[in-house]
Amino acid sequence: MDGRVYRLHQFREELQDARFSSVRSFTDSNGESVQYRSQAEIERAIAALDSEIAQLQRGRMALIRLQTSKGL
Repeated sequence: MDGRVYRLHQFREELQDARFSSVRSFTDSNGESVQYRSQAEIERAIAALDSEIAQLQRGRMALIRLQTSKGL
């Protein structure tokens, strides 16, 4: 897992902890503070992180061309 994906996973875990404890203010590992207006906003942030993590883990898509025939 590369460094960026690892950091996103850490941030996601910290957001999950905040979500489950009903805390709406959050300070990340860099000391930056974020104030969320609602639990729904935290859930949207987690969903955005999930999407970003999935995209980074997917990597490049390969194009595979299949050619078939019924034969001669």
